Order: sequence, then structure tokens, then C-alpha cells
Amino acid sequence: MAEHAVMTSSSATTTAAPLPLLSLVVPFYNESEVIAHFFAQVIPELERLPGIRFEIVCVNDGSRDDTLRQLVAHAERDARVRVIDLTRNFGKEAALSAALNESRGDLVVPFDADLQDPPRMIGVLVDKWREGYDVVLAKRSDRASDSKLKRWTAGMFYRMHNAVAEVKIPENVGDFRLMTREVADALKQLPETRRFMKGLFAWVGYRTAVVEYAREQRVAGDTKFSGWKLWNFALEGFTSFSTLPMRVWTYVGTVVALLSMLRAVYLVIRTLLFGVDVPGYASLSTGVFLLGGIQLIGIGVLGEYIGRIYFESKRRPIYLIRRRHQQDGPHA
Repeated sequence: MAEHAVMTSSSATTTAAPLPLLSLVVPFYNESEVIAHFFAQVIPELERLPGIRFEIVCVNDGSRDDTLRQLVAHAERDARVRVIDLTRNFGKEAALSAALNESRGDLVVPFDADLQDPPRMIGVLVDKWREGYDVVLAKRSDRASDSKLKRWTAGMFYRMHNAVAEVKIPENVGDFRLMTREVADALKQLPETRRFMKGLFAWVGYRTAVVEYAREQRVAGDTKFSGWKLWNFALEGFTSFSTLPMRVWTYVGTVVALLSMLRAVYLVIRTLLFGVDVPGYASLSTGVFLLGGIQLIGIGVLGEYIGRIYFESKRRPIYLIRRRHQQDGPHA
């Protein structure tokens, strides 16, 4: 009897291990038209996941519309929604970093508010994770929702980046992916303030699987990435993970110097054999402009890297948080 009582007491004090927590981390910038659609589609999909708890970490990246008000209203109604309000617009890479740092889950899924990445794919990522992978990438097999120009420029970027960078970025893979807490903690250790998240995701490595999906149209609102922003984003990617754009100018300078020496030898021999003629101004000015342009391009590339050193040396924080909002009230 005493032995049975001890066993019963031991069983009563034993608690089952908590279910894994999934953190859906989402940057928001002027997305007031999207928010109602976002929660209406995402929460039911997350609730369908078997054996998974979830939280949604929403980062307001200095929105100028009523995005923050709507997010806070959802957080007050649902304890599973948390809102991180940044002091200003720091950019998507910084907002995504804030969301990753604020997440608490055993699994972390970066996600876009525009719903071009279908929420139903979150379950597919979780199923793949159950097979033992640390990272599950969502690859866009069909980008028909994007314009032809965007598809062409995106393809060019991936090919050029992977040709010059040591860290290869999977083609047609955005921020949408699943990663374990171990991977998220590894990303938090990286000290860069100028962050190119696609490259950082690839840099940390870990056991990775890929699932494919078709990208959809935005449910509402407009994209926040203009052509100019995409161009600067591409430059950020090149200069973050490769020094080849700077190193190539060593070879350009060497080739130009060799050609100049060959030209000088040719002119000396021709002068000795045939005398001096009067060269035209057009050829001279063309040479000056050509060399001047090459030098300016080289200085510009060098400036990109010096600029990165300048910003990194300041050691400023990636972002600043004004307030955290959750169901039991705002927290500073």
C-alpha cells in the first residue's frame, strides 16, 4: 500500500512536456489595408497545426498610418499576439531582426504581412521540420504574380550574387522559412548593424530542406519596395558577402596599365621609324574620359566598402523599441 501511494504521488507530480511553441515573426510598415486579412487567414491556419502552440510577433516599423492602432487592438483581444513598436522606420532588415530577437518560440517562421506567401504553407514547413531538419526553406516555384521585369532582375541578382559571393543564396527563396530556436539564437549572435538577412540566413548553415510553392498576389495595399530600393538592396547583398567587386578593380587597373605600356612601346617605335605626326584631339579626349570613368567607378566601389566600415564602426544598435504591447498591457 505504501509503495502504491508513493508511485501515485510521483505520477501526480510528473507533468507532460509542453507543446513546442511556434513564433510567427512579421514586420509591418504602412500595412493598414492588409491587417484584417492577415489575422483572418493566418490565425486559423496556425490553430490547425497539431501539437503546436503559437505566438505572432508583430513589429511596427515606424508606420505612418493606423497600422499600430490595429495591431494593438488585435493584441488586446488575443494573448497570442504581441506588438513591438519601433521608434521610427529602420527598414525591413532591422524590423525582421527585432522580430527574431523578440521571439520566444522553439520554432521561428519569418513571414510577410502581404500574404503573398500563403499561410497554408506554414503547416508544410512544420511537417518537414518533424523529419529532423533545422531549417526549412520555402522556395517560390511560380512567380507569376510578379512582373516580368521583377522576375528577370531577381534572377539576375541571384546569379550574379552567387557567382561572386562565398556564401550562396538559394535562388527564389525569400525570408519565408522555418528555423529552430538553435538557428535563431545563432543569428542573434551576429553583430552586423547593416544587415542583409538572406545572406545571414544562408551563412549560419544547419541541416536544411526545401519545399516549393506558388507565390500569390498581394491581398491589398502596395509594395513598399521601389526599383531604387531594390537596387540598393542588391548592392547591400553584393558588398555584405563578397570583396570581389573591390578586388576586380586591381585586375582592371593591371590590364589598363599593360595596354598603356604596349601603346607607349608602339608609339616610340612608330616615331623612330616614321617621324612625329599630330594626333587628333578627339582620340585624346576619348582616352581621358575613358580612364577618368574607370577611375571614378573604382572609387565608387571602394566607397561602398568604406561606407560599410564607417557605419559598422559606430556600433549603433540595429533598432530601438519604443514600447511592447501585449494583452496584459503595454511594456516599456
